[in-house]
Amino acid sequence: MSQLEELLKLLLIVPRESSYVKDQESLVNKMTAHHKDYYTAKWAAAHEDVLSFFSPMWLSSLENANLWVTGWKPSIAFRLVGVALSQLSDEQLKNVDALRVKIKGEEDKVEREMERKQVALGDRKMVELSRMTRVDDNNELDRLVELALKGLMMSLERVMKMADCVRLKTLKGLLEILSPIQSVDLLAAVATLQIQMRKRGRKKKDSIN
Repeated sequence: MSQLEELLKLLLIVPRESSYVKDQESLVNKMTAHHKDYYTAKWAAAHEDVLSFFSPMWLSSLENANLWVTGWKPSIAFRLVGVALSQLSDEQLKNVDALRVKIKGEEDKVEREMERKQVALGDRKMVELSRMTRVDDNNELDRLVELALKGLMMSLERVMKMADCVRLKTLKGLLEILSPIQSVDLLAAVATLQIQMRKRGRKKKDSIN
């Protein structure tokens, strides 16, 4: 989050003239690299403890309430395009709409997969775990519990990565459509939303405490 705040400062002060397009492109590349590095680190950490990302203790209640499969919902980016960017050509609008439809399909696919995992857990794993109390051998009980949970963790990790890939596809697709300065504005809007959500969530938490 601190890295994101530093990058946002740069996004907000970069010159907007077309003569500074190289500076704008360089900053966009830095921001996209930041996102890729974040997901690389996230996936490495989730491999050790994926449940932490489905109910992260480091986030406020406000942030947790807005989570979509361990992160921001990709369709939000399209709303930010409409708010942050007013000067889009007809061709850009057409391409953005086409991408929106594609990403909506990807979101639905992730949600269906998540629902399947939850249904499968209720149909099989929970039933198996409930029967394990009848196992006399404690070592065998521990082994069966560990085996059942391992399968669940692997499934959740796959769904999380599916959702993260849709997030990355959304950013990549929009940045390919937008001009450098439009990309700067979009990335600034995304970063501002994340940072303000964190600040407001913590402020509300502090006021309650």
